[in-house]
Amino acid sequence: MKKLRIILSFLLAMTASLPGANVFAAGVSSSQTMQAIQIQQFGGPEVLTIHQLPIPSPGRGEILVRVHAAGINPVDTGVRSGHFAALAAAAPPYVPGFDVSGTVSAVGEGISNFKVGDQVFTMLDLRRGGGYAEFAIVKEGEAALKPGNISFSEAASVPLVTLTAWQVLFEAGNLQPGQTVLIHAGAGGVGSVAIQLAKWRGAKVIATASEHNHAFLRELGVDVPVDYRTQQFEDFASGIDLVLDTIGGDTQIRSMTTLKEGGRLVSIVGLTPEGRNPTRNIEVSSLLVRPDADHLRSIGKLIEDGVLNPIVSYRFPFSEAPAAHKQSETRRTRGKIVLEMDISN
Repeated sequence: MKKLRIILSFLLAMTASLPGANVFAAGVSSSQTMQAIQIQQFGGPEVLTIHQLPIPSPGRGEILVRVHAAGINPVDTGVRSGHFAALAAAAPPYVPGFDVSGTVSAVGEGISNFKVGDQVFTMLDLRRGGGYAEFAIVKEGEAALKPGNISFSEAASVPLVTLTAWQVLFEAGNLQPGQTVLIHAGAGGVGSVAIQLAKWRGAKVIATASEHNHAFLRELGVDVPVDYRTQQFEDFASGIDLVLDTIGGDTQIRSMTTLKEGGRLVSIVGLTPEGRNPTRNIEVSSLLVRPDADHLRSIGKLIEDGVLNPIVSYRFPFSEAPAAHKQSETRRTRGKIVLEMDISN
């Protein structure tokens, strides 16, 4: 058996030196294991348990990233609970997590934009996941170089929510300078970056949040903050060009009435029957965020220029993922929650 292991190690070493083979950084071997949080069955936060798994090997067009931090999103808790089980790549066991920042440890064949040692941030495809681990496989088209003026933890808070806001505002919503946008849940992860992006584009922003968060909204640039608990947003919003719907249900239906003729509502939580069949000349659609390296590079430039500021309210050690999910499920988090592999980041 010992002789067989020696032969296999020799063959692996020889294979790694061949043209087109995976290139590993020193100290990283495909035979080593890593810590990863794995869902063995759908359920509450307690199903997030740490396991030893093989370190994956990057294939063609892929890089292996040593994870320094992973972002927590509402979709993570939905996948874990089984409510969004269709997003998971397969039935459990499954490694969740879609936001990652870290250092490139290995590159697969055909990689041209990254090298070992590069610091990157990325959104992993929603149907693949794998971010809650010491190492994660990332496709080249999902990643960008990490902005140099933010930490790994801040970088891990950025991709999914900012790509969502970017794709809603600028692709589906076609937001233009001088237009007015209504953003629901403005203090949350998507809302807080959508406000900053909309102001950068030159739009007027109306945003909903509890009165407790109104000073925060004004700091982000909101022109008209609305307390969803005590005020009706329809009293402050009319002739709206674009609504970013993060709530759905009755809020979506009421938001449709605020749109001007030809206005748009884009939902990230799905459409109501009324949304699927609007009775006015308005455009109502839903959007599922997708990874996009080009968008992420543009976002990174805005961060480096000081236009966009990541907001991290909670940092949890990797071992406290259940507590991080409990905080996410309160739906009372300002900005983002992050898991840290190294709490010094």
